[in-house]
Amino acid sequence: MVDLKLIRQLVRIMNNGGVSEIEIDDEKEGLSLRLRRDAEPSAAGAAPIVQMVSPGAGAPVAAAPAAAGAPATAADAPSGPPPGTVQITSPMVGTFYRSPSPDADSFVDVGSRVDDETVVCIVEAMKVMNEIKAEVSGEVVEILVENGEPVEFGQPLLLVKKG
Repeated sequence: MVDLKLIRQLVRIMNNGGVSEIEIDDEKEGLSLRLRRDAEPSAAGAAPIVQMVSPGAGAPVAAAPAAAGAPATAADAPSGPPPGTVQITSPMVGTFYRSPSPDADSFVDVGSRVDDETVVCIVEAMKVMNEIKAEVSGEVVEILVENGEPVEFGQPLLLVKKG
């Protein structure tokens, strides 16, 4: 059974992080999943193509962008941060955490003041907790990733208004 929530998260990663292709092979379950989108989206936006190979089959069973949720639109395409803001991006592939432990307060919230040395989150990669610093002074205006979500290299995590 294909987890549609996982597919939606993967599509979100693709759209937000500029990733054009993701391929997952689960030999244990005999399932292969490949998500691909055009490198040059059209003006209307390019919906990712989802291909699933079922156990024992060598050809794609489905190729349905709609299976991943609502089709992508031009509004979904990354257009850069709003003027006067800076994106804090993930320096690695891993899992995003807003706090040092599940019962602890978040490092930052919307409205928090940060400076170059302020830890804003953790990205866990291969069981190592990597503290991510703001490296900019200003105010957090948006947190772009949910706690516990997988993130890709270069994916925007937070928006900070400089100042």
